[in-house]
Amino acid sequence: MIKINQLKLSIEHSKESLEDKIAKTLKIPKEQILHYEIAKRSIDARKKNEILYIYSIEVEVTNEKKIIDRCKNQNVVLTKKTVYQTIKDGTQPMKHRPVVVGTGPAGIFCALKLAEDGFKPIVIERGEDVDKRVETVNTFWKENKLNNESNVQFGEGGAGTFSDGKLNTLVKDVTGRNTEVLRMFVEHGAPTEILYLNKPHIGTDRLRGVVKAMRNRIIQLGGEVRFKTKLTDIQFEKDQVTSIEVNGRETIPCDVLVLAIGHSARDTFEMLYKKQFDIKSKPFAIGVRMEHPQEIISKSQYGDSYTKLPAADYKVTHQTSNGRGVYSFCMCPGGFVVNASSESDRLVVNGMSNYDRDEKNANSAIIVTVNPEDFDEDSPLAGMEFQRKWERLAYEEGKGKVPVQLFGDFEANRPSTKLGSMTPNLKGEYTLGNVRNCLPEYVCESIIEGVHAFDKKIHGFSKADAIMLGVETRTSSPIKMIRNEAFESNIAGVYPCGEGAGYAGGITSAAMDGIKVYEMIVHKYKSL
Repeated sequence: MIKINQLKLSIEHSKESLEDKIAKTLKIPKEQILHYEIAKRSIDARKKNEILYIYSIEVEVTNEKKIIDRCKNQNVVLTKKTVYQTIKDGTQPMKHRPVVVGTGPAGIFCALKLAEDGFKPIVIERGEDVDKRVETVNTFWKENKLNNESNVQFGEGGAGTFSDGKLNTLVKDVTGRNTEVLRMFVEHGAPTEILYLNKPHIGTDRLRGVVKAMRNRIIQLGGEVRFKTKLTDIQFEKDQVTSIEVNGRETIPCDVLVLAIGHSARDTFEMLYKKQFDIKSKPFAIGVRMEHPQEIISKSQYGDSYTKLPAADYKVTHQTSNGRGVYSFCMCPGGFVVNASSESDRLVVNGMSNYDRDEKNANSAIIVTVNPEDFDEDSPLAGMEFQRKWERLAYEEGKGKVPVQLFGDFEANRPSTKLGSMTPNLKGEYTLGNVRNCLPEYVCESIIEGVHAFDKKIHGFSKADAIMLGVETRTSSPIKMIRNEAFESNIAGVYPCGEGAGYAGGITSAAMDGIKVYEMIVHKYKSL
């Protein structure tokens, strides 16, 4: 197969012009192209008056070597597809069906892979199935009545179900796991374009149907998926897991347990700590959600061509004078800010977008790195309590509603009393206040310095009436569960997995970690 890199075309090009460019680059008639696929497509917006699509194209032709030699083009090379393969050589019998805790990306991908190999996993989820969960969350946003077990954090699909559904990752894909994740998403209903877009996303509206299809496939293959089923205890003998307790009353025997519990399962973290699982505190980041008109972002990124392109995103970073890193995180073009609370009397926000990304505001977390040295206690759970502290203050500042403040007021440290040219595009109730009361002062100072630095890259970023919403604390898990080379914890048969265990940072990397854990299981055990 031949791969053509750096194939540049106008943003208004046709399929025919793409095929013409492929043929011209290879110096062959179009009729000699047997098949081609788009491997990657990105936008080059460095020249605002000449924005281009940049492609990598995989092409099948006859006489590949001869064509390569004739082209003498460094962007035309021979290539082989990286095909995901699993070595399934386990011989140890399982006494019981494997249990997977959590239906976020780590859990659902691990469970589906196990089901495909005949392991018939039992999947438990503390929250509701996606349809009931959406109803529950919508009721919370309208009436501010929180269900602590089924909310934006807990339920089918995990926290990603109420997100932008971004699938880009910085994890290197030498094994093909990333490609396999995207393939499985498409197989279960995601748009095929995620296979080649440089920054693929599904959108919260489409992701819900995808996770439901994956759940149904697990069941078709002999697995079992149980909702409203919360892990409340783990039993083990001689450092080997033997069973779990769910809902405080039912025992499920197991010798293989996958813990894909998510970054907000704080009561589960506490249970694991009491059971003496090997856990340590880890860095994460906290800050605010910040909203700007999407038009400002798109025009800054694309110039006058912005109306011809999808809603633009951004990624900005800055090293502050106090030594902290401040950066954007989980940017949602044309999206919503959401009340993402999961504990009573505490408040946290997140961002989400639908597939079309056609809402009027862009939003992103603007966050600052915090380290274990910033936490008050010397405990593996100190970071979790640090999060809780600021979430409680946010709840108190907004009296149960999301506190909102204009950037100019945030900088001046005064409560906002009225909005400017924008209205928050928020799922949930809000009230004006002083978000600075909900964060450490060093975080606030870093955000202010960072926002002004970002304005040099995106004009209008530091506009006085840009909207700050607090607080964003669930950027990643505050803990890491230690696992050995076989991916097991200090209790044999227990596999910490995904973002909640501290091994991922987003949908794709969590799904990839779920596949890694699956690989370790099938390397050791034979199917039922």
